[in-house]
Amino acid sequence: MSDDFDEELEEILNPKKRGLGRGLGALFEDEEGDYPVIDADEGVPGTLRKIVGIEKISPNPDQPRQYFNEKAISDLAESIQEHGLLQPILVRPDKHSSDRYEIVAGERRWRACQKAQLHEVPIVIRELDDDATLQIGLVENLQRRDLTPIEEARGYQRLAEEFGHSHEDIGEAVSKSRSHIANMIRLLELPESVQGMVTKGDLSAGHARALIKSDNPTILAQEVVSKGLSVRDTEKLAATSAGRKIHKRSKKGSKKTGKDADLLALEKSLSDELGVNVSIDMKDAKAGTVNIEFLNLDQLDDVLQRLTSVPKPAAEQ
Repeated sequence: MSDDFDEELEEILNPKKRGLGRGLGALFEDEEGDYPVIDADEGVPGTLRKIVGIEKISPNPDQPRQYFNEKAISDLAESIQEHGLLQPILVRPDKHSSDRYEIVAGERRWRACQKAQLHEVPIVIRELDDDATLQIGLVENLQRRDLTPIEEARGYQRLAEEFGHSHEDIGEAVSKSRSHIANMIRLLELPESVQGMVTKGDLSAGHARALIKSDNPTILAQEVVSKGLSVRDTEKLAATSAGRKIHKRSKKGSKKTGKDADLLALEKSLSDELGVNVSIDMKDAKAGTVNIEFLNLDQLDDVLQRLTSVPKPAAEQ
């Protein structure tokens, strides 16, 4: 891997130097307009841009994402039919064929282009080794909003364990708090059966975290699902099952803040799900305000995308 790309990858994973979106943008050379048949990219040494037949592109067999939301892909396909593909697909030369390419980032767009029945697509070609390809694929997927909690956790774990990135650096790269990264990775301590419930959506990440230290997480998870328990009730169930006293910190906190235990539990659950600090202030028994902290505009954009179901504009494909 070249020194130039080492520096770019460092910038992707370290937003103190440059934000994640802008780091990936440098790799894509995210410009609108026509693409030459083949042209050297002056911005990134060793990069070529061209338009190729969609049949010459294959997905990466080591793609980190295991699940693709077909509804979201269909929506994207409709946008592509109307506006075209505005962001090229990042690829590398196929190891086994001189005229084929393997996707590094953009399989979702490639699938949507197939559904939109495009015959040719713009690509950016980079000479990347397997490690660089995997890291870029992980980062590109983790900035998407439709990963399951388990897929997200596995992505963070691979960046940490296989490539030695700290939780803090990963969190800054994907606009999440360090504690969010650590809490998500802890989900992988659960049995496969419980992870499966989270993947299917039967169990939320907040419910699952409450069961991590329990002796019988699978049995307790089944009880949580069958009874429709809240996260707070799940924490109580796990404590009771282990013979522990219910933790009193929430009551202590409620004396200082005037908030009851359920409200504090809801704040924690929202903070964990959004990856930012969330506080809820009640004006009376029925009304109040929700305050969401963010460190930068990328993090704000991520929160807004998580809170709404409005698809991104076509220009952001």
